[in-house]
Amino acid sequence: MAGFNDIVGQDHLKEQLKKSLQEGNISHAYLLNGELRSGKEYIAKIFAAALQCNHETDKPCQNCPSCAKAFSGNHPDIIFVTHEKPNTIGVEDIRNKINNDIGIKPYHGPYKIYIMNEAEKMTVQAQNALLKTLEEPPAYAVIILLTCSMEALLPTIISRCVNMSMKPVPNAALKNFLMKEMRVPDYKADIAVAFARGNLGRAKIMVANEDFDKMRDDAVSLMKYIDEMEISEIMEDIRKIKDYKYDVEDYLDIIMVWYRDVLLFKATNDVNGLIFKNEIQYIKRVAQKYSYEGIENIVEALEKAKARLKANVNYDMTMELLLLTIQEQLH
Repeated sequence: MAGFNDIVGQDHLKEQLKKSLQEGNISHAYLLNGELRSGKEYIAKIFAAALQCNHETDKPCQNCPSCAKAFSGNHPDIIFVTHEKPNTIGVEDIRNKINNDIGIKPYHGPYKIYIMNEAEKMTVQAQNALLKTLEEPPAYAVIILLTCSMEALLPTIISRCVNMSMKPVPNAALKNFLMKEMRVPDYKADIAVAFARGNLGRAKIMVANEDFDKMRDDAVSLMKYIDEMEISEIMEDIRKIKDYKYDVEDYLDIIMVWYRDVLLFKATNDVNGLIFKNEIQYIKRVAQKYSYEGIENIVEALEKAKARLKANVNYDMTMELLLLTIQEQLH
C-alpha cells in the first residue's frame, strides 16, 4: 500500500495530480517523462489507485477493496500494457492491449486505466494506432504513458497528453529516505546519493546490492594505483566490470565522483564535502599529481566514454582509450 505522501520528492507532480483528483478534472491521457528507475511506474500506480478509490477524500485511502486490488496488482480496470518483443512495442501490441479492449466498459471502477511503461519503444505505426484512440477515447478511459525519452514520441502523441516530468530528488530527501526507511549508515547513504544524481530507484538499488560495494571498492582501488600500473594490468581490471550486475556507466560514475573529490580537495584543501573522505591520503596525493586542466580532461574523457558506449562502440577500445587518457594526465 502507498499514497501520495510516500512519494519521495516530486512535489510538483503530487500537487498537480492531487489537484486534478480534488477538482474531478481528469484527462484521458497523461505522459510522464523521467529517467530509468526514477519512480514513474510507482507514481502511475498511486494515481491509478486514487482514480479507482471508493473513498470520498484523501485518495487513495489504502483501505477500501478497490485500493487493496489496485496495490496487489489485481484490479481488473487497471491494465499494464506489456509487449511481446523486448525492444519494440508494435502496432499489434497497441491493437490487442488497448484499441480492441478500450471499448469494453470498466468492470468495477469508474475508470478503465492503461499504464504503458517504456512508451518510447513504440514504433511509428504503433504510435499512429494509439493516436486514433487518443483522439476519440471513451469517457471512462485514462491512458498513462511512461517514457525515458520524449524525443522518441510523435508530436501528435505528446500534444494529446497532459505532459509531466520527473525532477531529480533533492540530495537531503534522498539521504533521509535511505537512512530512515532503509536504515543505511550515514557514510554509505552519502556515497549512494552522490552516484544516484537525484534518482531514488538508483540509490535504492545501490545500497541494497553488495555487488555495488565491490564495484565501488575495485574502481577506487584502480584510481588509487593507476599511475603505478601497466596498461595490461589495467585492462584486466576493466574486463572484470562485465562480471558485475551493474551497468558500466555506474562504474564510470564512481570514477567521476573520485575525480570530483580530487578537484574539490585541490581547490579547497578541505576534507568537508568529499564523498570518499576515508581515502583522503590518496586523494591528497592524486590532487598534487594532477593539474586542474588534467582533471578537467579526465572528466571530459569520462563523458566521451559514456557517449561511445551508448553508441555501441567497442567496449575494450573505449575503456582502453579512457584509461590511457587518465594515465597521460599524470605526466
